[in-house]
Amino acid sequence: MTKQAGRSARDSVWREGRPRRGGRSGQPSGLDRERITEASVRLLDADGLAKFSMRRLAAELNVTAMSLYWYVDTKDDLLELALDAAFAELGLPDPENADEDWREQLRTLAAEYRQLLFRHPWLSPLAGRFLNIGPNALAFSRVVQRVVRRAGLPAHGVTGAISAVFQFVYGFGTIEGHFFARIADTGLSPDEYFEQAMAVVDEVPGSGEVMKESKDLMAARGGDTVAEMLDRDFAFALDLLVAGIEAMVARG
Repeated sequence: MTKQAGRSARDSVWREGRPRRGGRSGQPSGLDRERITEASVRLLDADGLAKFSMRRLAAELNVTAMSLYWYVDTKDDLLELALDAAFAELGLPDPENADEDWREQLRTLAAEYRQLLFRHPWLSPLAGRFLNIGPNALAFSRVVQRVVRRAGLPAHGVTGAISAVFQFVYGFGTIEGHFFARIADTGLSPDEYFEQAMAVVDEVPGSGEVMKESKDLMAARGGDTVAEMLDRDFAFALDLLVAGIEAMVARG
C-alpha cells in the first residue's frame, strides 16, 4: 500500500515563490482570492469542514471547479486562506498602550479567541493542521507575545504562559462550539438541552452520588442559563491563569 504524502511546511499558501501546480487556460473573470476566501468561510460556517469541497465552492460562486485552480492549487490552500481570514475578525488591543493593564488586554485577547472558536467550529481542527503564518494570524500572535511580555515574566517563561492561557481557551472554545452545534441539531434551546441531558445522566446506574456532588458545585457557581454558567467558568479559569502569571512574576 502506498502511503499518501502529507502537507509539508513548504506547501503553505503564504510561502513567497512557492511553485504552482496544475494547468490553467486563462484567468476567469469576476473572481479573485478575496471573493473565493469569503465564500469558503461562508460555506464552512454553513456546512462544516467535512462537507467542504472545491465542487461545492464552485457552485456557490457559480463557476466551474477548474476555474478555482487559477488561484489555488488544492483544497488545503483554500482552508489555509479561510483560517487566516477568520483571524481577521479578532479585535486586538494595542500592546504599546501604557494606559491599559496587561491583565485586561490578556483577558480581551482570550475572550476574542474564545468567540472566534465558537463562531467557527471548523477553525479548531485547522489550527493544528496548518502553520498559521498568514498576516492576520501573525498579527494576533505578535500582540499576544507583546502583552504577555508586559507582565514581567523572564523571557524563558513567556511561551509557557502563552501556552497555558491560549491552549486553555482553545480547548474551552472548541468544546463550547461543538456543544452548541450539537444543540442546534436537536432544535432545542441550550437550556432545554441542558435540562434534558441532566435528566438522562440521572438515569445512568451509579451516577447518583457523582451527580449530587456536581449539582452542588454547579449551584455554587451560579448562573441562570447555560450561557451564564459557561461565561462564569471561563472568567474564573482565566482569572486563575492570570493569578498564576502574577505569582510567577512575584517569585522572580
